[in-house]
Amino acid sequence: MSSFSHLEQVEYNPNRILTVGTFDGVHGGHQVLIRTIVTMAAESGLRSAVVTFDPHPRDIIHPGSRGIHLLTTLQERSERLFELGVDDMIVIPFDRDFSLMSSEDFIRNLLWEKIGMSSYVIGYDHQFGRDRAGTIDSVKKMSKELGFSVRVVSRQEIGEHTVSSSKIRKLLEEEGRCRLAARLLGTFYRFDARVVRGDGRGKTLGFPTANLMAENERKVIPANGVYAVQVHIDEEWIGGMMNIGIRPTFDGKERTMEVHLFDFDKMIYGRHVQVRFLERVRDEMRFNSVSDIQTQLFKDKEYVKDVIRTHHKNNP
Repeated sequence: MSSFSHLEQVEYNPNRILTVGTFDGVHGGHQVLIRTIVTMAAESGLRSAVVTFDPHPRDIIHPGSRGIHLLTTLQERSERLFELGVDDMIVIPFDRDFSLMSSEDFIRNLLWEKIGMSSYVIGYDHQFGRDRAGTIDSVKKMSKELGFSVRVVSRQEIGEHTVSSSKIRKLLEEEGRCRLAARLLGTFYRFDARVVRGDGRGKTLGFPTANLMAENERKVIPANGVYAVQVHIDEEWIGGMMNIGIRPTFDGKERTMEVHLFDFDKMIYGRHVQVRFLERVRDEMRFNSVSDIQTQLFKDKEYVKDVIRTHHKNNP
């Protein structure tokens, strides 16, 4: 896959089949769009191309609000697009000036004249340009004027859930429902982290833990609670149970992430790892005694081991 981080690098090619979007998460709905352009390109001998943005447009359009947390970094998006078979990934630096571009200029001057396209594949709710004034109808009108084709992909649903990045963020950040989030994403949610030193309390409880700090502070962190996870270390996925929260039993104030890894005793302080979330086990709890904590942790461990065994059985 060819990747372009500046428009100046992009060579005009009228034989591109384009789709455009932020594609945070590259979720199931995004994947339908992307597979559509890849299939169309393969059948016609053209190039599939994804035009995406960095940073997230909401950070620029609503600068006073809390920055949006990401399901995927730009690098993770790139990796997913490569896996899906995209030929060209074109990253547009999204800034204030770009946000003021009209929908007509976006189509005519950028996609048609600068990048080049023969077909434009869009989602059912596609809006773009200043004040999101561009719509499916305006795209179709311009396609007749300029001479490119348009294909609209319908709403994607799983069960009663419409697949969207905002829906998945809510499931993870507010509810911790990582199993449902994985269904909508088409893969388990994950993030990269660095192992940092903690206070060693887990070891005194008989459950030594590795304390983690997310590599990218903009990534989504699931809601407080206990999770069944796998941690990628030395080319291997190690099962474990992870607590996210403030540890109320010990009057904690700062939010921390710590993971107890099963059948693992290597020294990994300072190492970079990847965590993927399989299932939420329970809420974070306040206990009356250390003994109560240990009793619950043993129950959690057995449950999480069952979750991981089932995962291995279904994903050999």
